[in-house]
Amino acid sequence: MQGGILLPRLDRAGLLFGAVALGLAILIPVLNLLVPADSAFHVPPHMVALMGKYLCYALLALSVDLVWGYCGILSLGHGAFFALGGYAMGMYLMRQIGPRGMYGHPTLPDFMVFLNWQELPWYWLGFDQFWFAAIMVLLVPGLLAGLLGWLAFRSRVTGVYLSIITQAMTFALLLAFFRNDMGFGGNNGLTDFKDILGASIQADGTRSALFAASAIALALGFILCRWIVRSKLGRVLVAIRDAESRTRFLGYRVEHYKLLVFVTSACMAGVAGALYVPQVGIINPGEFSPANSIEAVIWVAVGGRGTLIGSVIGAVLVNFGKTLLTNALPEIWLFALGGLFIAVTLFLPRGIVGLWTDHRRRRREKQAAAIATQTVTEGQ
Repeated sequence: MQGGILLPRLDRAGLLFGAVALGLAILIPVLNLLVPADSAFHVPPHMVALMGKYLCYALLALSVDLVWGYCGILSLGHGAFFALGGYAMGMYLMRQIGPRGMYGHPTLPDFMVFLNWQELPWYWLGFDQFWFAAIMVLLVPGLLAGLLGWLAFRSRVTGVYLSIITQAMTFALLLAFFRNDMGFGGNNGLTDFKDILGASIQADGTRSALFAASAIALALGFILCRWIVRSKLGRVLVAIRDAESRTRFLGYRVEHYKLLVFVTSACMAGVAGALYVPQVGIINPGEFSPANSIEAVIWVAVGGRGTLIGSVIGAVLVNFGKTLLTNALPEIWLFALGGLFIAVTLFLPRGIVGLWTDHRRRRREKQAAAIATQTVTEGQ
């Protein structure tokens, strides 16, 4: 049955991915908490946190693939949405410290006491409540993406010019958050977190719960993206990607579709950042670095643009390789990343998933040709 413009069909791939992610959300915490530490199947706490970080990166890559792979918007600013979501969660975590900070102030974070702030800024109010922080995780990146997208799309800014604008936005936020008078911890950022929802953030159970939350968020994000791209809305997005002018001439309000998917993608990136911060224990302006946004694009390119699953595979594989190389040969990591992007661009333009898809297509064509030849031979 065909759905309407916003009523898509969920396919087996989306449901299967969701089931696998939910299975990991159960399996890894069980192997961490219930399996003895001397067992070969035990997953140590630091590995739980590391895998949780990979899942957050995968959700970020998924958000990039939604706008780039299916709508043709090459955003070099998704690292900003990721960081804003992280700062919203970091502000909540800082408010939970209370008088247990180094200076023992009941409401002001340590960095504000050190800088002689007399009272909490108005934009920190409400962050002592988790529900408020959760709303801000979605609202702040969504509002920024909505404002930027509305200005850019209504002016028909596309291509490399839009990419430059998103990158400039990221760099501007990087410079702003480095300032101590902004009230976000300056270059040191927010750290020394204690609790989340009343549970110690260092406890093994909390780390496992955060991993499970990351896996569930990735599953829901994948299903949402699959839900979008398989609908008539998704087909319009692909039409915009392939022939924006023709789609506009057909009567579609192209800027509305682009704005919708851009804001949705930014909110997903914000959720990824919010789950990332409690697992790594810090958020600082370095997360706004344009290099981080470019790296997310590389993850998508490696895995396969416009496939969704490819963005997840690319994010996990590249960051796993980064973990290995930064430990063994830290001085060559950036060269390896650049070389990887060049190699993918030249030899794997459709990424890992595209390579696998092409292999399966060629195999089916050979099988079809063999069957056709056999049929002709038998007919003779």
